[in-house]
Amino acid sequence: MFKGRKSRPGVPAAAGEGFNSSEVARICSVSLRQLQWWDERNVVSPRQDGHKRIYMREEVVEISVIAELRRKGFSLQKIRRVLRFLQKDMGKRLSEAIASTAEVHLLTDGKSIYLEETPNRIIDLLKNAKQPMFLVCVTDQVKRLAAAAERKPAKSETAGPARKARAV
Repeated sequence: MFKGRKSRPGVPAAAGEGFNSSEVARICSVSLRQLQWWDERNVVSPRQDGHKRIYMREEVVEISVIAELRRKGFSLQKIRRVLRFLQKDMGKRLSEAIASTAEVHLLTDGKSIYLEETPNRIIDLLKNAKQPMFLVCVTDQVKRLAAAAERKPAKSETAGPARKARAV
């Protein structure tokens, strides 16, 4: 009597089921061989269901970002360094670092990959993860200057005209 809703092609029926290799390859625009190779090299290791690889949503996000970084010219060695730092030093996965609600963010200028740990601290993950860069925000400095200008003038600024008035 009632027809069940068909799931869209390439999207699993339930979120908990995960994605198979063909779905991930299509979603992330990578080859099946690439997925296999990354699994063999422990870049992204999915669950195994017999001979099938089952990827969870977080792993699909990671594969998508890794594939995009590869297309932008980053070597797998550099990407693995970033993944290793995130996992060992930060206790986070790549999908957690790129989430919009994340406490940390990954940034790139096309040559290097940076980790924004706090709003004022960025780490260059490819050079030396232990050497942070500290940011100075120009707009914050302008706001601070504007706030200082709105404050009450200093005594030396107001004392000048009063002394002149007494001298007359």
